[in-house]
Amino acid sequence: MPKNMPKGSLITIQKRELPADYRMPQMEMAQEHYSLGLILSGDRRVITPLQHIDYHPGDVPLMPPLVYHRTIPQSDAPYKSYLVKISPECMEEFARTIDRTISETLFAEKIVRLPKSRVPAAMQLFADLLEESEKQVPYKEEIMKGELFRLLTFLWENRESVGGGHFRSELSREILEALYRIEQDYDRPLSLEEVASEAGFSPAYFSRVFRAQLGLPFSEYLNNVRMRHVEELLTQTSKTVSEIAIETGFCNGDYLSARFRRHVGMTPSAYRKANRQA
Repeated sequence: MPKNMPKGSLITIQKRELPADYRMPQMEMAQEHYSLGLILSGDRRVITPLQHIDYHPGDVPLMPPLVYHRTIPQSDAPYKSYLVKISPECMEEFARTIDRTISETLFAEKIVRLPKSRVPAAMQLFADLLEESEKQVPYKEEIMKGELFRLLTFLWENRESVGGGHFRSELSREILEALYRIEQDYDRPLSLEEVASEAGFSPAYFSRVFRAQLGLPFSEYLNNVRMRHVEELLTQTSKTVSEIAIETGFCNGDYLSARFRRHVGMTPSAYRKANRQA
């Protein structure tokens, strides 16, 4: 479970640097605090029972208490971020004195995506909050509350409309663990029978439950995850199709090219040319 705030604290903040392959060891939820952060480096996917959300540098993840979630790396970049934990008492004061709609909406959406031009200002607000937290003065938390309230209103005023992909219904713990396994091991042979066994289900029952909760069969979901990574590697690297095939669980470049064309409607080379990032 996420580490709780020190007893009696209203706000804590830290600047973290974790390995690129850092993974939460299991589904977790905070019982006693809200959290928000700023991604400085690295790309992450968060899976909750109701949705999945991708976070990239410059994004602000938010998580209310009592929501099971698990994070998964999506790139080889080191995972650097600010992490702020906020007590329910502090959030209630913000709602009462500033605006309840702001706090409830931000934490319900679980992500704030800012225009690139506003990311430096957000970084400065997090840095200011961290600086205040390191001071040894009796009124420190009152100053930190002011900085936090300024940060929350900044996020509200500058956020772009964005949302994660919502599942058709709330996922069971077993299916959540299966999705985590797919996201973690998509790059190797992965069978329905293997994942079903780990979930404690027969293959036939697991297949029915998976399709009922996700709206598509296991093999199609796995293929979609692999294709998402293929698209990222095509646009973000200069790796050959054969190299990408090996990295994403396809047996060879020709097979990947055929599957990719059916999935996207164009060849990998055409997709790379049309979507290559500068």
